[in-house]
Amino acid sequence: MQNKGAIRLLAILLALACIYQLSFTWKTNQVKSNAKEYANGDAAKEVYYLDSISGKEVYNFIGLRKYSFRECQQRELNLGLDLKGGMSVILEVSVVDVVRVLAAESSIDSAFDASMALAQEMQKTSQESFVRLFGKAFDKVSPGGRLAYYFYLNESLKDRITNNSTNSEVLEILEVEANSAISNSFNIIRNRIDRFGVAQPNIQQLETHGRIMVELPGINEPDRVRNILQSSAKLEFWETYENDQNFMNYLMAANKVIKELEDTKGDTTLLASSSNKNEKSTEKAKLDTGGLSLLEEMESGDSTSSDTTLARQQQMKDYPFLYSLLIPNLMNDNKQFVPGSTIGLAHIKDIQKINAYLEMKQVRAAFPPNVKFYWSAKAIKGDKSQTIYELNAIKVSRVGGREGKAPLDGSSVVNARDDVSATQATAQVDMTMDGEGGKVWARMTRENLGKCIAIVLDDKVYSSPRVQSEIKGGNSQITGDFTQAEAKDLANVLKSGKLPAPARIIQEAVVGPTLGKEGIDSGFNSFFIAFVIVLLYMIFYYNKAGIVADIALTINMFFLIGVLSSIGAVLTLPGIAGIVLTIGMSVDANVIIYERIREELRAGKGLKLAVKDGYQHAFSAIIDGNMTTVIAGVVLYLFGTGPIRGFATTLVIGILTTLFTAILLSRVIFVAMLDRNKNITFGTKWTDNIFYNTKIKFIEWRKWAYIISIATIVIGITSIAVRGINWGVDFTGGRTYIVRFDQPVNTAEVTKTIAAQMEGETPSVITFGDDNQIRVITKYKISERSVEADKEVETKLYTAVLPLLPQGTSFDTFITKYRQQSEKVGPTIARDIKIQAIWALVIALILMFIYIVIRFKKWEYGLGAVISLFHDAFIVISVYSIFYALVPFNLEADQSFIAAILTVIGYSINDTVIIFDRIRENSTLHPKLDRKWVFDTSMNSTLGRTFNTSFTTLIVLIVSFLFGGDVTKGFIFAMIIGIGIGTYSSVFVASPIAYDLLNWSEVRRKKKLEKA
Repeated sequence: MQNKGAIRLLAILLALACIYQLSFTWKTNQVKSNAKEYANGDAAKEVYYLDSISGKEVYNFIGLRKYSFRECQQRELNLGLDLKGGMSVILEVSVVDVVRVLAAESSIDSAFDASMALAQEMQKTSQESFVRLFGKAFDKVSPGGRLAYYFYLNESLKDRITNNSTNSEVLEILEVEANSAISNSFNIIRNRIDRFGVAQPNIQQLETHGRIMVELPGINEPDRVRNILQSSAKLEFWETYENDQNFMNYLMAANKVIKELEDTKGDTTLLASSSNKNEKSTEKAKLDTGGLSLLEEMESGDSTSSDTTLARQQQMKDYPFLYSLLIPNLMNDNKQFVPGSTIGLAHIKDIQKINAYLEMKQVRAAFPPNVKFYWSAKAIKGDKSQTIYELNAIKVSRVGGREGKAPLDGSSVVNARDDVSATQATAQVDMTMDGEGGKVWARMTRENLGKCIAIVLDDKVYSSPRVQSEIKGGNSQITGDFTQAEAKDLANVLKSGKLPAPARIIQEAVVGPTLGKEGIDSGFNSFFIAFVIVLLYMIFYYNKAGIVADIALTINMFFLIGVLSSIGAVLTLPGIAGIVLTIGMSVDANVIIYERIREELRAGKGLKLAVKDGYQHAFSAIIDGNMTTVIAGVVLYLFGTGPIRGFATTLVIGILTTLFTAILLSRVIFVAMLDRNKNITFGTKWTDNIFYNTKIKFIEWRKWAYIISIATIVIGITSIAVRGINWGVDFTGGRTYIVRFDQPVNTAEVTKTIAAQMEGETPSVITFGDDNQIRVITKYKISERSVEADKEVETKLYTAVLPLLPQGTSFDTFITKYRQQSEKVGPTIARDIKIQAIWALVIALILMFIYIVIRFKKWEYGLGAVISLFHDAFIVISVYSIFYALVPFNLEADQSFIAAILTVIGYSINDTVIIFDRIRENSTLHPKLDRKWVFDTSMNSTLGRTFNTSFTTLIVLIVSFLFGGDVTKGFIFAMIIGIGIGTYSSVFVASPIAYDLLNWSEVRRKKKLEKA
């Protein structure tokens, strides 16, 4: 064998590189173990220990260089969120807002608004950028209209857009501005995350225009992350109205207007239902208590008296707005107004209704024309449920030509840092303003002595302090009952800068650390068990040659994990499934080689020559088979996200390392053994002649196979038509939660309690794994992108399951301990995922067809293979449809399901290509022999390889299914079905169809020749 030295050198260098890279993982695990020992079960101490040594040198690699703990963390094997726990989000930058901001306000008319609305509607079914869609929409709404009219007056565009600019020129500039906004948003979000202090964050722009993916391992504070990522950092300082009798009169006048409107409609039941949809909501009509105590009484009150109920209904009719929805901010039994700008309190579920009332023209007329209303950023202090918020009255005045705008905004802030108040010992944010901002701030504080100034960030009031004296010098503080972490985050957001356009979370996943640890344990347990079984099987079947295969397989696993670590790839739970599948693929290459060597030995060749010819003849089959699987892996990587990309990365790298170890490294070992005259055996007395000289008439049986396949497909079509498919939230949109209790729970009862909280929206609640763990899927408020909507749904879920939790369980404890995982997929991204899934399947099939046609030089082989792959994919889909409610694990069509189908396609085509390769070889050696004989002989001669590869792969998949945990059960089940169907179709579908197509083509050619 040539180049033995080069292969050995490459293997040694690769091994050293893997040892170097994996040593960082070993070191970080050692440090974390020391932290656990130091903390002795105290999580806070453990975090403190790790933070304290973050910048200290903890590792000296063979005296060459010293590394700090943070540097070691950055180089360790990167575990995905499903293994480590943490949070993953996909943000979408609102290009719609970018375009609207760039348009001059004085120019906006009905044609512009209609074009924007039409473009947003077109965006639901198109992959084009919003700017391009806006241009097309404008042409439809206003044929011959000029876009320049709307944008040339904008100060920032006047040097690039003139009144004479063409529509295409305007769109080009708008596209540049939109791309710039997206790029700036990405940089600002990255800066915020860098300051957040997360080890190994993953932040990247996705292919879809305007989308940014952020993965934060180890994070279990989703609210904090949502606020940091979605905050646009629009900081404003406003004068305020005082909560007094005068403003109370405005509220009473507004209530009167609303009552008259409701009386006109004659529907007072709507008002009750908008609040709480049960009798408890009518407690809001009580007038004998004020503030928080009244709200608490409303939520917990209970009365069975019919007289009391009638009285409440009458009070609801008299006070449909004030008291029913908005509670005046009073104290001392409603005798005294609470000083400040807060004019009322409301439950989070009523905020949307209150906002709708306050936006009505008739209601606005009851208030002064210069009043604006802003809600508090946080629930009020002392509210354990975190559901009661304050409504503040802001005074809008014309100051320095800034009509309708805040007198002072965040553009004047040059620095911000978190600090501790010297007087109150609470966290605060210290700000430094520029010269002009300092002057405005001094004037505002001088003119509002004894009054409140509201500090508003992203239309939420963070604090509303009363001015005690004029503040000069441009230095000020933001206070608001912050925790130290909240103050740090707020300072971080202000320093990072203002987002040029709003960014909204359209997909989100949160995995708790407990579920992540279980994922690691179950994943690696399944890997170890499968690995040992395969090692033993190879020795049983191939004797001494099996030991060589085991050595190559072990080295392959070491190289695979080392390469994953060195390139910074993320190892996910599906990624572990990919490693397990790589075991099967690695065995496949060895089986192909060994079966060819056994054939050469049966032909009477000597051992050295048989080994040489076996490797030589197996090479093309191995390359063709693995290349088609690489195609599936690449398509998965391009169209998948998160864990699916992790699976694709592992699969492709695993195939490449397999080719190196199975083809090159194992041969070097064989050559070394043969040079020492070692006797190598390729079978045992039980396996030597198994599958030898079989004469199964596959082509003759093909019609029966066609009948079986068609009947199976008809059953599948019937099931899909009648039962449908259990589509996951990836494709439909929705929120998913995994909740674990301390005792078994009844899913039917949980469904009722959650539905009652979510205003009749019936969720899907199933047992997930053990009977004390459930999976909740709901579409409640999925179209709303606000942080408040996310918090509201989580609060309702917490309220619904609270009776099943230990007494006194707080909301925060529920989130960190009992809610194991959450996921949110918005309708927009669900549609895009669906489109990407279809494209992934279509592109994979087209690429495989092209590859086979090029390699085998006959389209009949390619078409036979593609028909077989359609057959395999459809049967897997049918199995999901038939069994999704009949098996005790989740069979949901999601991204993992698509990954499973693509993997099955890759594996099935691998099997098919091996048979086609032998058919091509026999056709070349025996061109004049009957085609049926060639096909039957080729399929019989590869039967040993077909059985062994499928058997070993099924072994590892079944082990993963049994021991790999609940999260991947559906994914593994799809692959088990797919591998079985793929093996069947390679022999009974793909090859027979190729045979019939070749015969049909030959008949056509003969007819053409006869006519000629």
